Amino acid sequence: MTYEKSINAFREAYEVIPGGVDSPVRAFKAVGGTPLFIEKGEGAYIYDIDGNRYIDYVQSWGPLIFGHCDLEIENAVINAVKKGLSFGTPTETETKLAAEIVPMFDYIDKVRFVSSGTEAVMSAIRLARGFTGKNGLVKFAGCYHGHSDSLLVQAGSGLATFGTPSSPGVPADLTKHTHLARYNDIESVKKCFEDAKGDMACVIIEPIAGNMGLVPADEEFLKELREFCDKHNALLIFDEVMSGFRASLKGACGISGVKPDIITWGKVIGAGMPVGAFGARGEIMSYLSPEGPVYQAGTLSGNPVAMAAGLVSLKKLKADPEIYSKLENKAKMLMQGFREAASHFGYHLVTDVRGSMFGLFFSQKPVKNFDDAQQNDQKTFGLFHQAMLNRGVYLACSSFEAGFICTAITDHMIEETIKAAYEAMEEIKG
Repeated sequence: MTYEKSINAFREAYEVIPGGVDSPVRAFKAVGGTPLFIEKGEGAYIYDIDGNRYIDYVQSWGPLIFGHCDLEIENAVINAVKKGLSFGTPTETETKLAAEIVPMFDYIDKVRFVSSGTEAVMSAIRLARGFTGKNGLVKFAGCYHGHSDSLLVQAGSGLATFGTPSSPGVPADLTKHTHLARYNDIESVKKCFEDAKGDMACVIIEPIAGNMGLVPADEEFLKELREFCDKHNALLIFDEVMSGFRASLKGACGISGVKPDIITWGKVIGAGMPVGAFGARGEIMSYLSPEGPVYQAGTLSGNPVAMAAGLVSLKKLKADPEIYSKLENKAKMLMQGFREAASHFGYHLVTDVRGSMFGLFFSQKPVKNFDDAQQNDQKTFGLFHQAMLNRGVYLACSSFEAGFICTAITDHMIEETIKAAYEAMEEIKG
C-alpha cells in the first residue's frame, strides 16, 4: 500500500496543529509510521485519502456499533440538521433519549446530557463531592477518565503511550485530593481511605477498563469496592464512557451484579456525535443546578443533532436482543484466530472479550492491572500493527487501547483478518 497523500497531509497538519493531530492517541507514535487521514467510512470499512480500504476495528473508538453511515442514523441526523444545528434551548429529543435510558436501570432516576466523556466525568465527580460534602477521590492507575486536571494522575490511553504519568500544567493543589489505587486490588483502596482520614467523597473506576488495553475488573473486587464505599459513605462512580451500551445493552452494569451510585456515559449514546451523560438516583441528581447547589452547565449540552443520532441508535440496540451475543461471538472468533496465529509463530498473546469489545497484549502472563499492561511487548505490537495496516486491517494504534466489532463486520471479514494476522506474524518473525 502507498501512504503518500497521508504523509503529505500529516506534514501540512504538523505546521498548524500541535503534533499534527487533535488528540495524542492518533499520532501513531506508539506503532510507528504516519497517521492515516481518512476520507470516508462505509459499513465496516474506512478509506484513506490515498484510496486504501481497511476493515475498521476502531469504529471511531467505540460509538459506531452499526458501522459507518448507518442509513437510519444518517437519516435522523440529516432530518435534525435541516431543522437547525443548535438552539441552546431544551428540545423534546433530549427528553425522549433520557426516557429511553432511565428505565433501563433501577438505580438511575435522572440523567443529564453533556458534550463529552471528559465533561461527564468531571461533572459526576463534582456532584459526588457536593452530595457527600467531602473532597477525596480514588482513581485507579491506568484508568483514563478524560483530561480534567484532578484526574491526570497515572492515566492510561494516550498518556500511557507516551510514558507520561501525569501532565505539566496541572498544579499540585488540584491533585492533592486524588488518591491512586491499584486496579483489582482492594487493599490499595483501603490504604487510600486511611490516608484521606474520613474525607473520601467517591471512588471512580472503569469497570471494564479500555484505556490500558481491555482489562475487566474482577467481580469480587467490584463487590468489595461497593461494600467499602457503603461502609465509608462514599459514592461509587462507574465510568462507562467507553463500555456503556457497548459491552452489553447496560454496559458493565449489565454484566456485573454491582450497582454504582453514578454512571457516566459517552460515545455510543451519540452514535458517533460528540456527547456524554451522567445519571444517578433522584436524591443525588437533585443536588445539580438549577434544582440544587452544585453548578454544572453547557451551552451545547443536549445538542439536537447528537440527541437524534443517539435516540435512533439506542432504539435499534433495544430492538435486537441478540445483537450483543452476535457481536461477542465475532470478537471471540477474531481473538481465537489471533491467538492461534501468534502461537503458530512462537508469540505469547493474551486476549479478552467483553461483548463487542476486545483487547490483546503481546505478553506472557495475564493482565490484571496497569503494571501488568505496561509489561506487554509494545515493540512487537507496533510491528504487528503496521503489518496489519499494510494488509488492509485497521487496529487501534496503541497497545493500551481496546478494539471494537460493529454489526457490519461479517464472518468473512473476520476470516480475512485472521488470514492477515498469520501473514503479519510470519513477516515480523522474520
